[in-house]
Amino acid sequence: MPLPRITSRTPLRESSSSSLEKAQPTLPLPPALSFMAVKNARKTRSRAALLVFLSLVFISSYIFFVQRPALSTSIVPHRTAAASSLAEALDAMRNSHLASGAGLRKSSSNRPQVQLTSEQELAAVSSFLASLAANVIPSSVDPSKPIDPQLVLEFDTRGSRANEEVEVMVEDVWSRNPVFLYSKLYSPISREIKATLLSMNLYPAPTIIDVDIRPDADVLKPMLMRLTSLSDLPILIIGGKPVGSITEVREMAETGELQRRIREAGAVTVDKRKKNKK
Repeated sequence: MPLPRITSRTPLRESSSSSLEKAQPTLPLPPALSFMAVKNARKTRSRAALLVFLSLVFISSYIFFVQRPALSTSIVPHRTAAASSLAEALDAMRNSHLASGAGLRKSSSNRPQVQLTSEQELAAVSSFLASLAANVIPSSVDPSKPIDPQLVLEFDTRGSRANEEVEVMVEDVWSRNPVFLYSKLYSPISREIKATLLSMNLYPAPTIIDVDIRPDADVLKPMLMRLTSLSDLPILIIGGKPVGSITEVREMAETGELQRRIREAGAVTVDKRKKNKK
C-alpha cells in the first residue's frame, strides 16, 4: 500500500482537527441552560431599550427646561423690536392722516360761509322741505333774517366749491319740482289753485305744502313772505319764480300763459285718455 506523500507545506493539525470534528457530533444544550440563555438575552435587550428611553427623556427635558428659555429670550427682543417698529410706522401714518384732516378742516373753517341770495335761499328752503316730509325749520330761526345755510344745505357751506354746489342745488330743486305751491289747507283760494293745477294732469305732479298745518308755520310763513315779497299765502312758484296773487294766476290761466310757463319749467300735460288706453 503506497503511503501518502507528505511535504513541508502539508498542515498536519488541520487535517487531524477536521477529522476529529467530523468524527465528534455536536450535542444540544440541556433545557435548563437553554432557558437561561434566552432569559439573559431578553434582559439585555430590555436594559438597552430602557437606557435608550431614559436618554430620550433626559435630552427632551434638557431642551425644554434649559434651551427653550434661552431661545425665547433671544427671539423675543427681535419680535419686540419689529413690533415696535411697526407700531411706530402706524402711529406716524395715523398722525399724518389726522394732521392732513385737521389741516383741511382748519382751512375750510377759515373760509367765510357761502352767502345766499333771496332766490337761492328760497330754493334751499324748498329743497329742504320737499326732500323729506319730516324736515322742519327750527323754531330758533329768525324769519326776518337770512337763514343759516348749514340748516338747509347738505354740503359744506364753507368749502371751496360751495358756490358751485349752490348753483347745482338751485337747478336740481326746480327741475324736480317745476310747479311748487305753498298753500293753506282750509283756504278757498288755495283750493282754487289746487283744482286748476290738478286739472292739467301735470308730470311731475305739483309739489304742494300746506303751511298752516305744519309745526314750523310760525317761522315758515313770514320767511316765505320775505323771500317772495308777497303778503299772504298761497304762493305759486313755477320754475323757481313766484307767480303772484290769485288775480294774476286766474288771468294767466285764461290766456294760456300759465300753461306755457309750466311747460317751459319742465312739466308736461298727460292725456288721461291715452294713458288709460295704454
